[in-house]
Amino acid sequence: MNAPAAILEKDVTPQGGDYEIIRRVIEKITVDYRNQPSLEELAAEVGETPGSLQKLFTRWAGLSPKTFLQAVTLDHARKLLDSGLPLLDAAYEVGMSGPGRLHDLFVTHEAMSPGDYKTRGAGLVIRYGYHVSPFGIALLMVTERGLAGLSFNDVGEERAAFADMSSRWPNATYLEDVAATAPYAARIFDPSRWRSEQPLRVVLIGTDFQVRVWQALLRIPMGRARAYSEIANEIGTPAASRAVGAAVGANPISFVVPCHRAIGKSGALTGYHWGLTRKRAILGWEAGQLGTP
Repeated sequence: MNAPAAILEKDVTPQGGDYEIIRRVIEKITVDYRNQPSLEELAAEVGETPGSLQKLFTRWAGLSPKTFLQAVTLDHARKLLDSGLPLLDAAYEVGMSGPGRLHDLFVTHEAMSPGDYKTRGAGLVIRYGYHVSPFGIALLMVTERGLAGLSFNDVGEERAAFADMSSRWPNATYLEDVAATAPYAARIFDPSRWRSEQPLRVVLIGTDFQVRVWQALLRIPMGRARAYSEIANEIGTPAASRAVGAAVGANPISFVVPCHRAIGKSGALTGYHWGLTRKRAILGWEAGQLGTP
């Protein structure tokens, strides 16, 4: 098994540092949402001017920091999701002027056989690469059949991310091959390239139960959320909400298989394997794709 090489400085574009600023702003919002921090307070937190933060955040998320604060802070999200209100409708409530062109990620998927999964990846060649994304550094893993893994990490955590992902299929052969993963990264994080006539190929490698849960996640529309209990009902195991939660947490293809759209029964956003702040960031980014500030 090959260890991951460090990301070269030339591979990290200037825009690649945006997520660190955005992450800190979202953390500030999460901690102080009851005080409704102003743009000036948020800018001071990250060492930016109010004007530059406004432009950066709006370019990144598609909506202003103020609108994001209203739409995605934990307290507000709980109330909206608990009432069954879709995130798009929530966006209207907090002053977004109207819907933009609706984009979603059209995915075609297949599942490897249970036998393939039981071998823990033996005989499987997985190519991987690191890429700058709106949510930090993205580690992508692909096979000849399609995308098999996508995780997120902050700069400096690349080796830990690789260890976490490769432990899922420890008997596979891993080859660092950015050229193989770059086309996937380009499509995944560019909504203008999400189209049904050219679906993204995804391969699901897990137990039969996990695959059924992940297939249910793929059916959750962008801008909406499902409780673990709803997913359990959908796959015919109404008493298995806890097991569904575990399968959601084990999802190896973040963002594309949208485990971030799964929530607790109370409407709470609950945990996320790649960090709750990142989960809020993804939900806010998706809200930005569905409308304009």
